[in-house]
Amino acid sequence: MKVLLTGAAGFIGRHIHEAATAAGHEVTGVDLMLPQAHGTTAEAPAGVMHGDIRDPHLLDELLADVDVVCHQAATVGNGVDAQDLPGYAAHNDLGTATLLAAMARTQTTRLVLASSMVVYGEGRYTCPVDGDVPPAPREDRRLRLGRFDPLCPRCGGEVEPHLIGEESPFAPRTAYAASKIAQENYAAAWCTLESGRAIALRYHNAYGPGMPADTPYSGVAAIFRSALEHGEPPQVFEDGNQLRDFVHVTDLARANVAAIDAVGDHPLGVSAYNICSGQTYTIGDMARRLATVMNGPAPVINGRYRSFDVRHVAASPQAAADGLGFEARIGPDEGIAELATAPLRHR
Repeated sequence: MKVLLTGAAGFIGRHIHEAATAAGHEVTGVDLMLPQAHGTTAEAPAGVMHGDIRDPHLLDELLADVDVVCHQAATVGNGVDAQDLPGYAAHNDLGTATLLAAMARTQTTRLVLASSMVVYGEGRYTCPVDGDVPPAPREDRRLRLGRFDPLCPRCGGEVEPHLIGEESPFAPRTAYAASKIAQENYAAAWCTLESGRAIALRYHNAYGPGMPADTPYSGVAAIFRSALEHGEPPQVFEDGNQLRDFVHVTDLARANVAAIDAVGDHPLGVSAYNICSGQTYTIGDMARRLATVMNGPAPVINGRYRSFDVRHVAASPQAAADGLGFEARIGPDEGIAELATAPLRHR
């Protein structure tokens, strides 16, 4: 199939380009090459056009005879300040809306969308009294005392985190999260208006070769590795017991190829899937694993916190297995060990 891949020069986009091409698809890549992500002198890699998907005329040219759009282009990172909101809206919201309008003009009716687990905000919890509940907001007085786990919003009692499914409600905590929800909502509206089919892949914590090392988009894994390379212990916030699911970038690429192949057989509308390893891991586990493999100093659990941080979020991989035939192949123990020596992308 002919695939238009947006954000093709990015960390995940490059891996998708390679995997989709290897699977026999004809891939056209486009990327804005934002300086925040790529630096001011970087050029688009071979096979990727330097272009802005907010340009409707460019899109009309790129979408000619395209079968599927794989939309990865986005400003990423947290966006934890209200002043960040316009920037995320200008790129993620407007870029997606412009792309979908062009797809309507060119009668391109299949979309694979990069979404994120950040749409959920905090994970879901089980209260022995009230059952499945969202967490109550964490209070600063408890955080100062080192009591980082949230309480039940109804009875105020202790709760235990559990895996979330795709039916979990949206609860954005950052500008990035709000923009990802907007992208899914724009896609849903486009599906209704244009009889389109879309698959939204809600990525969990991506890591692996080629991840950014020195940008605002660097993940915690790259930050920990950088500290160890300088002979410094990784600094772990809170108590290090924050639950996450770390998914290797090559698995994310495989999930996108599976979605490209499957979207035409999906029902009209947006079908969402959590894309994760299926193995929960703590932030402290990751820091310790990297420190061991790199023979570096042990992590420091510093107790610092940020009120907007998510305490626990991890997902069930079952829907992706059932709907896409996707299962991750690389577990966190193996993948994080590989990350110790994997090439990273420097600006």
